[in-house]
Amino acid sequence: MKFLLRILTWWNSQTLGTQLFTWRKGVKVGEDSQGNLFYKTRDGKRRWVIYNGETEASRVDPEWHGWLHGTWDETPSERPLVHKSWEKPHLANLTGTAAAYAPAGSLRRPAPVERRDYEAWQPE
Repeated sequence: MKFLLRILTWWNSQTLGTQLFTWRKGVKVGEDSQGNLFYKTRDGKRRWVIYNGETEASRVDPEWHGWLHGTWDETPSERPLVHKSWEKPHLANLTGTAAAYAPAGSLRRPAPVERRDYEAWQPE
């Protein structure tokens, strides 16, 4: 079943074409805390990620995101970034889920706040 999903969909790990390209030209350079695998070509010109599970760009750790986009040449496994004490752990993008942010007064809140500083326009 997993093989069939890989052939027919792109959002479940990797496609068959990506798997063949990775097998032929890819060199594994590391893995992040979520199990995503990172590769580059032998000449180092292309970099890509094979997601562990659902393909969601916000699941890539910030260190690896910088490496993927060429911000720095060394991988986080070769040269780990120094984390500050005030940095929070990585969170997934919650947009479109029930846990997404809803500001005060939003209709998505269980008990929307009634606004008294607004008076609706009425035609004369």
